[in-house]
Amino acid sequence: MAEPAREAREARDTTGGGESTFTVLVAALANLGIAIAKAVAGVLSGSSAMLSEAAHSVADTVTEVLLLTSLKRSARPADEDHPLGHGPERYIWALLAAVATFVGGAVFALYDGVHSLTHGEEPGDPLVAYLVLAVAFLLEGYSLRTGLKQARGEARHYKVPFGRYLRRTPDTAVKAVVMEDSAALAGLLLAAGGLLGGQLTGSGVWDGVASLCIGALLLYVAWVLGRSNAEFLIGRPLPRTVRDRIRAELVAVEHIEAVLELTTLVQGPREALVAAKVDFRDVATAAQIEWACERAEQRLREEFPVVRRVYLDPTPGFAQRRSEGLSPWP
Repeated sequence: MAEPAREAREARDTTGGGESTFTVLVAALANLGIAIAKAVAGVLSGSSAMLSEAAHSVADTVTEVLLLTSLKRSARPADEDHPLGHGPERYIWALLAAVATFVGGAVFALYDGVHSLTHGEEPGDPLVAYLVLAVAFLLEGYSLRTGLKQARGEARHYKVPFGRYLRRTPDTAVKAVVMEDSAALAGLLLAAGGLLGGQLTGSGVWDGVASLCIGALLLYVAWVLGRSNAEFLIGRPLPRTVRDRIRAELVAVEHIEAVLELTTLVQGPREALVAAKVDFRDVATAAQIEWACERAEQRLREEFPVVRRVYLDPTPGFAQRRSEGLSPWP
């Protein structure tokens, strides 16, 4: 399928927020149980990497709670005090979730790794830690499977590659679950490697290095998620080819001659705003302009269900502005 058609489908609606809520809830419950088990195993085994993994799971649990808050609060309808709705609020809470990953997971893991390397701790009995890692791997794998199932389903719905969907999706809750659970599985493997290295050599260096690697991994995840949410808070438009399609749909409406300026704003996973300065035919009556605006909004909503708000500003065209001695730019 051609690239413009694929990009256009990025602006189409899909299922409601219930699936995202279920995905985040599964991740939250899994991480809470895993955090407790890892903390116990870390204390019993004396493993720095296991304690770092426990901090990782605690941070992930806090992250999921914040994501659930974001889904709940952003779903509230528009009201008099918030005429454009509460959609962007999800990105504020998701940004706080990224900060929680950084502070609660990465910083602790890096500190614990450095402490282990500089103070040299003797490794304890790793049996309990291995058992916890195995159970945690299964639980994290199930949570990741849930997130991947939703993400792949939506990527197929939009007919875009999975990697592109994950990079560009405005549903940052699902993106956070997929990235954090992927990082969790990688962290479990690193922790197991640190335990095994310490068991074979009798040195705690392996454990400290594993903890540092876990911290670096969490730093990367926090940076990617933080940047993604900040981008939406600043304001991200719909894809360029979608904007071109919107222009074409507007110009196709009777009595509309040109789109002088077009502004689009993504306000949520299934919510976008369109505002445009439009040049209408000079001979069009007020009633014709009003009905042209209504037809334009209807066309955009039918073609792009994600477009929830359309604002059109009748503006004199370039030729008319020059004839009136005005600046050619509206």
